[in-house]
Amino acid sequence: MKFSTPATTNPIDQLKIVGKPVDRIDGPMKTTGTALYAHEQHAAAPNAAVGYVVAAAISKGRIGSIDLAEARRAPGVLTIVTADSAGKLGKGDFNTAKLLAGPEVDHYHQAVALVVAETFEQARAAAGLVRVKYIKATGAYDLAKAKDTAKKPKKDQPDSKFGNFAGAFAAAPVKLDATYTTPDQSHAMMEPHASIAAWEGDKLTVWTSNQMINWTRGDLAKTLGVPKENVRLISPFIGGGFGGKLFLRAEAVLAALGARAAKRPVKVALPRPMMINNTTHRPATIQRIRIGASRDGKITSIGHESWSGDLPGGNLEVAVQQTRLLYAGPNRMTSMRLAVLDLPEGNAMRAPGEAPGLMALEIAMDEMADKLKIDPVTFRILNDTKVDPEKPDRRFSQRRLIDCMRSGAERFGWNKRNPVPGKVREGQWLIGMGVASAFRNNVVMKSAARIRLDVNGLVTVETDMTDIGTGSYTIIAQTAAEMMGVPLNMVAVKLGDSDFPVSAGSGGQWGGNSSTAGVYAACAKMRTAVAEKLGLAAADVEFADGMVKSGGRSLPLRQAAANGPLTAEDFMEYGDLDKKFQQSTFGAHFVEVAVDAFTGETRVRRMLAVCAAGRILNPKSARSQVIGAMTMGVGAALMEELYVDTRQDFGFFVNHDLASYEVPVHADIPHQEVIFLDETDPMSSPMKAKGVGELGICGVGAAVANAIYNATGVRVREYPITLDKLLAKLPAII
Repeated sequence: MKFSTPATTNPIDQLKIVGKPVDRIDGPMKTTGTALYAHEQHAAAPNAAVGYVVAAAISKGRIGSIDLAEARRAPGVLTIVTADSAGKLGKGDFNTAKLLAGPEVDHYHQAVALVVAETFEQARAAAGLVRVKYIKATGAYDLAKAKDTAKKPKKDQPDSKFGNFAGAFAAAPVKLDATYTTPDQSHAMMEPHASIAAWEGDKLTVWTSNQMINWTRGDLAKTLGVPKENVRLISPFIGGGFGGKLFLRAEAVLAALGARAAKRPVKVALPRPMMINNTTHRPATIQRIRIGASRDGKITSIGHESWSGDLPGGNLEVAVQQTRLLYAGPNRMTSMRLAVLDLPEGNAMRAPGEAPGLMALEIAMDEMADKLKIDPVTFRILNDTKVDPEKPDRRFSQRRLIDCMRSGAERFGWNKRNPVPGKVREGQWLIGMGVASAFRNNVVMKSAARIRLDVNGLVTVETDMTDIGTGSYTIIAQTAAEMMGVPLNMVAVKLGDSDFPVSAGSGGQWGGNSSTAGVYAACAKMRTAVAEKLGLAAADVEFADGMVKSGGRSLPLRQAAANGPLTAEDFMEYGDLDKKFQQSTFGAHFVEVAVDAFTGETRVRRMLAVCAAGRILNPKSARSQVIGAMTMGVGAALMEELYVDTRQDFGFFVNHDLASYEVPVHADIPHQEVIFLDETDPMSSPMKAKGVGELGICGVGAAVANAIYNATGVRVREYPITLDKLLAKLPAII
């Protein structure tokens, strides 16, 4: 099925099950421990040996030699895999560095070897006996120092220019020119990167924790040099990903290599330090923002430049993309530059681009509002636009930023905010409120599903879509139940298996909308098949309460499968509506903080997110996604930072565990309120939905920063906003 014209009324619009706050159907399994994650597939892969990764102790250079003799003699050791013994390995399309080093070392903790033994303890002990001699090379680890060497990116990320930015900025009566920095950050998901691999002849099965089954299947086949059809990936449950499990990682490759060498299944899980230095992270940015405005508050010029770093051949942090679309202004400029850094690979982390980009842009907007003596909410509303500012003939499919701002301000009590910083106190605490816009583009991707109807009327859905804690099982079941007219308990959902039809996968906020649209397409084909089987007119057939009705006749749905199960498979692909209409999601974040006047300690007291993101398929799980994203936003604002040891002989993330890489805990997070505006977007998909899981983090960091400024009068442009950046400038204690 192809979606090329705006959605009209369809069975989803009944909203009998879709759009309801349904409990997650996978919840009982997860809360009772019966949901099996990658490292727990003991029955599927019995007698699995255990692999332990030996990781590079340098950040750049070569392996001079590896002495395996002592490790091989260690108790329980079955085999040891290195680049020399693994044979020729390729590199996946989505990998920047090789996943097994040799002879070159590209970054600290790049895998050097895998020791396979009978038990984890034996493998770990033997890994400590592997003797590696390195030849160090000079590396670059400091983005600020490498900034001047940064290059213009690939063709798919060109600079953007509209009007005469330089001239308009120079002439603006009110202007801001400021630089902001965001640090490297870790995904810090609960479940580690883990895989179990088993070979049966030349066929490989890998139980893994991965967000994108088809991408990873292809890259694993390419890396190992085997046909893609010989590789099966299974990933039914994932304990968090946030983009860190979008792509093939070392543990899956090494498990496959170890299983081939040991001739039995092998399981590999990365310890936390290796997760942080061996896998991917959100790269640091340096962002310069210039805004010029007339004295009445209209933006006349806006420029956003960003610098980030990655390994050779790596990718940008696209921190300027929201600035191209979020606010009006006739004269515009954005650019991004990429420096070569010999740190672990920088890549996608929840809302890549917009999350760090809005951390800078939304402080800059507050600074401009302050210069203009205009309320920050009013300033944002004043500069709203209904068209793409760089392509004025292209309208937004839906754009309700003003509604988000106004309804949020009213709900939060924004009118009680004192616009003069540092003037509201409660005992030793300085109190402030902050606001920021939320923005994230809506992406749709081709997605397929298979539907099976059995004689009992049970509808089974199969798709390789993954559930990374987002509620995919439930919204897919809701979609099938709505389309086929059955209760939710008559739908079974099977996910995360490359033997199933290829879905959009979980990433980029595209998963929910795209995967349910694929299920919609397969159900539409099944509805036609059922009508034909029952001798009913497909054009006016109605599915409800387990019955199929048409032309005055009413027959049980299960009767269509009386002579055997019916199966239908289809996919949803997309035309050019996303080119004719700019499709984005919008929101507003409001935050209240208290800052200790003596110590600079910041406590978040209240949070509100107002989101406009198309039809919300399940308000309960969507709210869970948004409050989780808001929590990550607080972490980004106040504590999260990977500290880089930039010394020449080091070059790695020092705080590579959850003891020293700080993330918010329950005591850090107050009451969080989420409001979803009643919206449908017929330009997006037949579901009329859009993504929301990443919108919730976009702008939160800046809202916290702006609240701290309102509380203290201290403007911090370098994240995270730790108390040492506040202490010297706090208001005098009277």
